[in-house]
Amino acid sequence: MAGWSCGRRAVLTAGLGSLAAPASAQTAFPDRPVTLVVPFPPGGSTDVMARLLAERMAPLLGQPVLVENKPGAATVVGAEAVARSAPDGYTVLVNSGTTLTINPLLMRNLSYRPESFAPVSLLATLPFAFLVQNRLPATIPEFVALAKSKPGQLNYGTNGPSSFNNIVAVLVSEALGIRMQDVTYRGDSAQLNDFVAGTLDVLVVGGSSAIGPHRNGQGRILAWTGDRRMPMTPDVPIFAEVAPEAVGQTWFGLAAPARTPAAAVERLSAAASRALQEPALRDRLLSEGQFAVGSSPGEYAAFLGREMDRWRPLLQRMNIKVD
Repeated sequence: MAGWSCGRRAVLTAGLGSLAAPASAQTAFPDRPVTLVVPFPPGGSTDVMARLLAERMAPLLGQPVLVENKPGAATVVGAEAVARSAPDGYTVLVNSGTTLTINPLLMRNLSYRPESFAPVSLLATLPFAFLVQNRLPATIPEFVALAKSKPGQLNYGTNGPSSFNNIVAVLVSEALGIRMQDVTYRGDSAQLNDFVAGTLDVLVVGGSSAIGPHRNGQGRILAWTGDRRMPMTPDVPIFAEVAPEAVGQTWFGLAAPARTPAAAVERLSAAASRALQEPALRDRLLSEGQFAVGSSPGEYAAFLGREMDRWRPLLQRMNIKVD
């Protein structure tokens, strides 16, 4: 498959080739408002990130930074709109791991490709929590033992076979040597309702969605899928403490249309990275289950290449078919 999936050289050539545009093409960028396009509905983790970031980027850029939600088709609607917009730096995609990694690897008729974008900055990483019923074992080894004794009998909720939480659930299950049954839902709220009702054994959800039920006794976070413990739940382990390869998390980043002038990309990246160094913003994102990052365009392009290489073998084994 073309794009980020062709390795580091293709990543840097396709993704960063747009950074080679002459600086003379963008004098005094920006000279009007910048719009961050969020390919999800208002209120979710990506939307929260975008609005917090926009508020802090505006004074750094000297122009208003607006947020526009364009949800639909597993982020394809918003991503396509940005890919087709003018490559001038004024329309930027707030992308998730689904947008520039999972979709290109799975969707045969995708209307955009990874090389349709110029990477700007990696904004944050977001691990998932395995929220389990209180009646289930409290430790990873005990949970694994139970799951192995009942292969395919424990179930977990996802947003569909190609959703990132399902893919991470499969990754963790493979690493632990267990098999669970996925149940597809149309949104997190329906999953949570069934979990609270006791219909679902496990929820695989982002940080903020798991903390509430964990704290109010409706369930218990068995472990996180990230590469470090969450400060908000310091006593809860990560799966990697038992199985090092059981690390799977989504992320948020900024990407501009391909051929956006280098100076515009660099200015946006610098503003985003500086904003993400603010302690207040980092703390707020952490309360949402997100670890703030902030990177250069080159670092983000390299990250995307590594993620494509990492997830491709698992997705091939899962044999998911998406048109």
